[in-house]
Amino acid sequence: MKFLDQAKVYIRSGDGGAGSVSFRHEKYVEFGGPDGGDGGRGGDVWVEAVDGLNTLIDYRYQQHFKAKPGVHGMGRNRTGASGADAVLKVPVGTVVLDEDNETVIADLTAAGDRVCLAKGGNGGFGNARFKSSINQAPRRANPGLPGEERWIWLRLKLIADAGLVGLPNAGKSTFLSRVSAAKPKVADYPFTTLHPNLGVVTVDTRRFVLADIPGLIEGAHQGAGIGDRFLGHIERCRVLLHLVDGTEVDVAAAYRTVREELVAYGQGLEDKTEIVALSKVDALDPETRREQAEALGRAAGKVPLQLSAASGEGVDAALASLLRAIDQADQAEKDAHLSEEKQEWRP
Repeated sequence: MKFLDQAKVYIRSGDGGAGSVSFRHEKYVEFGGPDGGDGGRGGDVWVEAVDGLNTLIDYRYQQHFKAKPGVHGMGRNRTGASGADAVLKVPVGTVVLDEDNETVIADLTAAGDRVCLAKGGNGGFGNARFKSSINQAPRRANPGLPGEERWIWLRLKLIADAGLVGLPNAGKSTFLSRVSAAKPKVADYPFTTLHPNLGVVTVDTRRFVLADIPGLIEGAHQGAGIGDRFLGHIERCRVLLHLVDGTEVDVAAAYRTVREELVAYGQGLEDKTEIVALSKVDALDPETRREQAEALGRAAGKVPLQLSAASGEGVDAALASLLRAIDQADQAEKDAHLSEEKQEWRP
């Protein structure tokens, strides 16, 4: 299935049905009178997050979604039926944005989350509604109200516990394939990963979701390479594993390049917990390995992990570090939530 993480769609709710102008005419009934029914309400447009989807590819082939209009009212005080709703089913983690592609309308982070994007128009009153003591035969009815229409953007942000970042060919896809059942494309040339990949990692009896995004290069926030559009997929991650290729000539510069792109992108990525690791150490002799680790440690301000996804060296230690960081982030979120509840409480 082709991966698509952004789509622009047009939505329109249904118009309300018109009220009816009708009078009762029955044989042997002495008194008639107005009996026009109301029009039905137009259908709404909803967006709903569902399980089983991981791409917005469905909205590549259909961009217009319209709810059904309400049925017109009829005689004998019959109210028209309401129009059917239109429901846009999207993957969990989808953000709905206004036409400006900036204003957030809804953020669907759990299966079953459901938001109304456009309300249907109300049905018009039939002439029976206008009957009074001084106007016993009204000959007017209201038209239904029109529905709402707008263009919206759907943007998918994958939900993962940890994310892999680094330059192209830093060993991210190899690491993901080593620790999970995911099968990303792995090759010896840059930009083999063209869209994000997800894998479920099992450590003892614990599981967490790991996201691999395409590599970043200098100027990615300005569109260089694949750009930084896929960084949105790690906005929800609790921790980042930053892989730096140990065979790079200047590992410090490689580290700083990616950090600068994270800072330029913003959205809190630069503040996330970061675990730095020197990858592909199986290709280094002991002396070069030590020098590269020291250089990377000076640039990152912390002692980097040393691992090789190809041989498996250091992989378990990296997973254990990720799991600890995820647990610490979860605990911090719970503490922050409890403190907010305490501040909101008033006697």
